[in-house]
Amino acid sequence: MDAIRTPDQLGTLLRAARIKQGLTQAYVASQLGVTTQAVSKLETHATRASFDRIHRLCLLLGLDIVLQPVGAIRCARVA
Repeated sequence: MDAIRTPDQLGTLLRAARIKQGLTQAYVASQLGVTTQAVSKLETHATRASFDRIHRLCLLLGLDIVLQPVGAIRCARVA
C-alpha cells in the first residue's frame, strides 16, 4: 500500500498508477470529461485539484482512498 505523506506525492502516485495501467492522459481526460491539460495539471499540481476530481480519477484507476491514523502504515513508499 502506498502512503501519501506530503501533498506533492499525490500527483506522482496518480501518474504512476496511470502509466502502470498503460493509460494515456488523453484517454483519462476523455473518461473524466476534462482536457488533457487538466489531467497533466492534476498529476503535477494535485494539491490544487478538487477532491471530487481526485476521487473520480482514483475510481478510474481502480484506487481506493483510505484514511488511517498516522503510523498505521509502517513501510510507506511512493512510486
